[in-house]
Amino acid sequence: MSDAIDAREITRAFPSGLALERVSFSLPAGEVLALLGPNGAGKTTTVRVLNGVLRPDAGVARVLGLDPTVDGEEVRRRTGVLTENAGLDDRLTTRENLELTARIRGFNTRGARRRVDGLLERFGMAERADDLTQGFSTGQRKRVALARALLHDPELLFLDEPTSGLDPAGTRDVIDLIQTLAAEGRSIVLATHFLGEAGRLADRMAVLHRGRLRAFGRPDELAADIWHGIGAEIDLGGGPAETTLGAVRGLAGVLEVRPLGHGLALRITDRTVVPRLLALLAQRHIDVFGAQARPPSLEDVYFEIERRIVAEEGAMVTDGFLATTETGT
Repeated sequence: MSDAIDAREITRAFPSGLALERVSFSLPAGEVLALLGPNGAGKTTTVRVLNGVLRPDAGVARVLGLDPTVDGEEVRRRTGVLTENAGLDDRLTTRENLELTARIRGFNTRGARRRVDGLLERFGMAERADDLTQGFSTGQRKRVALARALLHDPELLFLDEPTSGLDPAGTRDVIDLIQTLAAEGRSIVLATHFLGEAGRLADRMAVLHRGRLRAFGRPDELAADIWHGIGAEIDLGGGPAETTLGAVRGLAGVLEVRPLGHGLALRITDRTVVPRLLALLAQRHIDVFGAQARPPSLEDVYFEIERRIVAEEGAMVTDGFLATTETGT
């Protein structure tokens, strides 16, 4: 099986409106997909449809080769889900929360205890195994919930806002855990609006906006479609003189240059331009304190996509207003 997920034309509406409109994408097995978009974009609905919790109004999906609308129970046997709300039973201890889920999953008593002990050790919660989860920090609750999602060793993980509500230390710990899971070859769908974590984890990105898929692919491929060349920064220890800007603009391979507080920000055809740029500055006796080619990050790509969406919607509103004005209606 080459794809962990293959979604085609998925559409889902609620009484409040359309949540997903003809969403199509695929995820190769063993990769991490960042499902991005602002609140209300359709990320959680997508996860629920793919996990067989919601039935789409139109379209079809295959998850691990199965149709979630027909084989939802089997899909959920082979997938794990971490929701934004950990959903622990605070009347139970950490161990009891996990062992209860393990028994529901079909483990016998001994097998459940062995599996739970291993996961508690792995997630740094062994010392809190017999403590009630009531009063746990958000980070501790996320750890327990992630351990619960992994009890049955799923092939595919759906992680919905896994770092929401965490402090920086908790965020770092959860991201490190997810990186470890990805390195083990698990397929992961990461629904989030935190771009830093998505950039560290994702092989591919899907951008949802008002229920429509507006971009899908590898960040570097999407960047190549958006921009020509790559970015670079030169640290000159201060703002450049106008003559320096003019000389840099005339260098072959420099597509764009603008001053920064500490030097220059450029767009160049490729990284081979950097040595020639440094040689030019040396000839002009200009000190260089640092130079770095800077390919666009996932965050750069996402914000540019969002900027274009907003601009497109603004143009549509303007066109509609003009059309209405011209017809007098």
